[in-house]
Amino acid sequence: MARYLLLDQVERTFTTGPYLHRNSQLGNRIADWFFEDLYELGESAKFVHRVNEASRVLNPKGVSPGIRSRRGDGTFGDGVPGYPVQSVPPFHVRRGLTANVEIGIEVKILAKAMIKQIDRLTNDLCGQAHHFRQKSDDAIRIGIVGVNQAPRYVSFEGERAFATDGHRYPHPAQEASEAERRLLDSARPCFDEFIVLPFGATNEPPYPFAWLSERRVLDDYGAALLRVSRLYDRRF
Repeated sequence: MARYLLLDQVERTFTTGPYLHRNSQLGNRIADWFFEDLYELGESAKFVHRVNEASRVLNPKGVSPGIRSRRGDGTFGDGVPGYPVQSVPPFHVRRGLTANVEIGIEVKILAKAMIKQIDRLTNDLCGQAHHFRQKSDDAIRIGIVGVNQAPRYVSFEGERAFATDGHRYPHPAQEASEAERRLLDSARPCFDEFIVLPFGATNEPPYPFAWLSERRVLDDYGAALLRVSRLYDRRF
């Protein structure tokens, strides 16, 4: 069965727990691996060649000179001439300053209280998709959302823990289907590719994690990689 680096990173996000939802770097760490999966797939000769020659790079800061726009979790594009390029093992895609966006990725995780935050999350997703297009009219916009379907969940705010109870605080499994439906209705149209990753994680020791279902996740993610490869070759 195929394995993908991004999916492994999502799993590590929870199995090395506890997952802290206010950590702003988690989305970046997940998005970085999409470009590695795209490279390993090798279906876009243009993408692989440009990564190898470092004419295209991943911009950790998501800032393009001369363009005012909100950064995304993953920003890949033309390297600015003369700006130093950095290799970061084990990644094939090097880091640097980008002049534009060829591929932009925004990552969100819905772990609990999904319906309560769905409108804000949808606005954030579509807003970021708009910012990618501000940097490049042809930008391939990718949204990735993990949706928890565990029977219970514990979140953390500093030293305090908050457990779902199924009443005032619904369990993830009670809201997951409706949350996914709303995302597909409202957020998916903002992106060229919109990937929903259903999983189960309680965020309690020993921090178990499982994909729901793994076959669907692998097929959906693999198909999205192939479509992005084809789209990249057409647009760039």
